[in-house]
Amino acid sequence: MQQYLSQLNEAQREAVVAGDGPSLVIAGAGSGKTRVLTYRIAYLLSKGVEPWRILALTFTNKAAREMKERIGVIVGDEVAQSLWMGTFHSIFARILRKEAVNIGFSSNFTIYDTADSKSLIKSIIKEMKLVGKEYKPGLILSRISGAKNDLVTPAAYARDEHRMIADRSANVPKVHEIFQRYVKECRKAGAMDFDDLLLYTNVLFRDHPESLARYQQQFRYVLVDEYQDTNFSQYLIVRKLAEQHHNVCVVGDDAQSIYSFRGAKIENILNFRNDYPEYKLFKLEQNYRSTQMIVNAANSIIANNKGQIKKVVFSEKEPGDKIKVLSAISDMEEGFLVVKNLMTQRLENGSSYAEFAILYRTNAQSRIFEEALRKNNIPYKIYGGLSFYQRKEIKDLLAYLRLAVNPRDGEALKRVINYPARGIGKTTLDRLTAAAAVNDLSLWEVLSHPSLSSLGFNAGILKKLGSFTALISGFINQVPNMDAYELTSEIVTQSGILKELHQDKSNEGQTRIENVDELINGVRDFTEGRREAGLENTLVHFLEEVSLLTDQDTDTSDDNDKVTLMTIHSAKGLEFPYVYVVGVEEGLFPSSMSNYSEQAIEEERRLFYVAVTRAEKNVTLSYARSRFKYGEHSFATPSRFFSDIDSKYLDDSEVSVKQRPASATPRFESGRSSAGSMAGRFKRKTPEFNYRERTSDAGSAPRFGNRTGVDNSGIVLGCKVEHDRFGYGEVVALEGVAPNVKATVSFENAGQKQLLLKFAKLKILK
Repeated sequence: MQQYLSQLNEAQREAVVAGDGPSLVIAGAGSGKTRVLTYRIAYLLSKGVEPWRILALTFTNKAAREMKERIGVIVGDEVAQSLWMGTFHSIFARILRKEAVNIGFSSNFTIYDTADSKSLIKSIIKEMKLVGKEYKPGLILSRISGAKNDLVTPAAYARDEHRMIADRSANVPKVHEIFQRYVKECRKAGAMDFDDLLLYTNVLFRDHPESLARYQQQFRYVLVDEYQDTNFSQYLIVRKLAEQHHNVCVVGDDAQSIYSFRGAKIENILNFRNDYPEYKLFKLEQNYRSTQMIVNAANSIIANNKGQIKKVVFSEKEPGDKIKVLSAISDMEEGFLVVKNLMTQRLENGSSYAEFAILYRTNAQSRIFEEALRKNNIPYKIYGGLSFYQRKEIKDLLAYLRLAVNPRDGEALKRVINYPARGIGKTTLDRLTAAAAVNDLSLWEVLSHPSLSSLGFNAGILKKLGSFTALISGFINQVPNMDAYELTSEIVTQSGILKELHQDKSNEGQTRIENVDELINGVRDFTEGRREAGLENTLVHFLEEVSLLTDQDTDTSDDNDKVTLMTIHSAKGLEFPYVYVVGVEEGLFPSSMSNYSEQAIEEERRLFYVAVTRAEKNVTLSYARSRFKYGEHSFATPSRFFSDIDSKYLDDSEVSVKQRPASATPRFESGRSSAGSMAGRFKRKTPEFNYRERTSDAGSAPRFGNRTGVDNSGIVLGCKVEHDRFGYGEVVALEGVAPNVKATVSFENAGQKQLLLKFAKLKILK
C-alpha cells in the first residue's frame, strides 16, 4: 500500500489515511478526488477491514465500475468484488429485495423506467377523464418525483398547502389524486420507480428499526462520492446508516453543485460540519488538469458566490493562454466564428477533432453549431443526447412539414395523426392501415376517399378524421403560395403543436419549446438566405436540405475523431484540451429563469465554473449581440459572468473582440449592463473590453468604422458591408441590373455568399 500512498500529494495522502470519524473531502476541479476515494477504500482494506463492511455510494455505474477495478489492482479482484459499491439506486434496490416483505412487496418487484411511469400516468389521467391540455404525463411525473425525493406521501401531499397552491396555479389540481392512484397501481403491479427505491428505503429504516440496526452494524464505513449532488432522500439514508459508527467520508465540491432541478441540495455539503461537529476537513486544492491561467480564472469566477466552502485551487502546470472572447453579430455568425477559430487552433496545434468540445447552456443551441460544422466538413457527435433533428419534438414538426409536401408519406402521417391528441386511437389507425393494404392505397388516399364512411367508423370518429384531413389539405394548398418560413409558422400554430408544448411547464417541456423555436429559427435562416441568393425558398427545398443533413446524423462509422457537442450539465466529470463555452449572454447564461433569486444565480455561476474547468489547455468564450427567439430578432447582452473573470486572465487582444465598431457593440458599463438587465446589479470589477477599430493589413487606415444608413444602391465593388446574420465582409463581385443586382460578398467568418441586394439589407461601412 505504501507504494500507492507515495503517488499522492500531501493533502490527498492525509485524506486517505485519516482515522475513524466523519471526514469531509472538498475536492476542487481536477484535483484527483476519485483517486482519493479509491485509495481510501483500499487503505481500509489493507488495515484488515472486511470488504462487506464498507459501503461506497456513487452517482453513476461507470464511476463505481472504474473505482472497483482500480481497487482490484491494489487488493485483488476477489476482495474488490465483495465491496458494497455502486449507485444509490443499485445498492438500495439490493437491500429492498432482501427486505421486501417488510414493505409489502415481493422480492422480484419490477423497476419502472421513466417511459413506464409516463405510460402509467397517462392511463390514470385517461381513466380520471382529465385528458385536458394541462395534464401532461411528464409534468405530473415531475411533480410526483419531487414529492418522493422530499419523502412526501400522497396523503401528505394533499395536506401540503404549498404544493396544492402550486398545482392549482398550474391548472392541475388533481395531481394528489393521480399520485395516490399511481402509487396504488405500482403496488398492484409489484413495481417501483427509481424514486421509490430511495423512498421505500427510508420507509424501511423508519418503520423497521431492527432492519436499520442490522445495516448500521454491517456498514462500519460509509463513503459517498459527489456528495454535493445528493437530495434529501439520499442525505437521510446516509445519516441513518452512519449513525452508529460515525465513520462517514463524503467527497465533493460545493463549487460544482449544479443539479438543484433534480432535487440536489447544496446544503447537504455546506452543513456537513453541523451534522458531524467532530468532523475532519480535507481540501484537495491542486488541479492536475488545467493550466494556471484557467485555474486562476475559474477561481476568480467562483469567488463571487457567497454560499461556499472557501478553498484556493492552484495548478503547477504551464502558465497557459489567457481566456479568449469571441464577439459575434448574430447567433448564426457565432456558429461560423467558433468553428473558424476551432479550425485555426487545430491546425496551429496539430490537434485532433476529439480534443475539442463545444459546450452550451441549452440543447436547442446545438443546431447552429451542427450546421456550421457540417458546412465545413468537420465530424462531430452529440454527447448525452440526440442530434437536433432526431429529437422527438423536432421529428413531430418535420412530419407535419413532410405531409404538407407529400401527403402519401405514410410514416409521417402515422406519427402525427393523433398528435396533438385528437381522439384518433390505435384501433382506428389499424383499420385505416388494413383498408389501405386491401385496396392498395396510401393512408392519405383512404382518408380522403369519398367512401371512407363505408369502413364502419362511427360519426364521432369520422368527424375527427375529417378534421385532420381538412387540416392537412389546408397545408397542402398553401405550399405553392408561401415560403418555407411562412408555412412552417402556419403549421406549428394551426396543428396545435405549439399550444400543446406550452401546456407542459416542466423543465423537459421548456426544453422542447426551445428546440421547436430553434427549428423555426433555422427555417427562417434558410428562407432569408435563399431569398437573398435569388434561389427558391419553398418548404420542398428546406426539407430536401434537412434530409441531407440528417443522413450525416446517422453516421455509424467507428471514427471517434470528432468534435464533441454537449450541454454543460452533461460535461460535468469530463475534460477536453480545448473548450468553447458558447452563448454567454444574459437571459441565456445565466438563464432568464434564474433571475428570481440570488441562490439560482449562484447555481448558474457554479455551472459557468464547471464549464471553464473542463478545459486542460485553452478556453474560448463566445456570445452573440443578437439572437432569434420565438421567431423574433432580439438584441443580446454579454453575460454578467464576464465581469466575474479578473481582467488579467482575459485575452483583450483577441481580434474578434476588437474588430467590432464601438457604436454597434454592447459594452460592459460600470455597475450596469448596456441593456439594463440584471447584470447591472453586479458591480464590474475589471476594465471594460476595448473595442478598438481594426486596421488594415498595412496597419494604416481603419478597415471598419461606424456604420451608415446608406441604401443598398450605394454598394460598389470593394466596399465593406455588414449583414445581420453573416457579419462583416467585402463586396468582391456585382452582376445583373436593377432591381435584381446580385452581390458576391466575402464574409470574414461565414465565407462567400451571393445575395440579391433588394433583399439582403446590407449596411455599408466606411
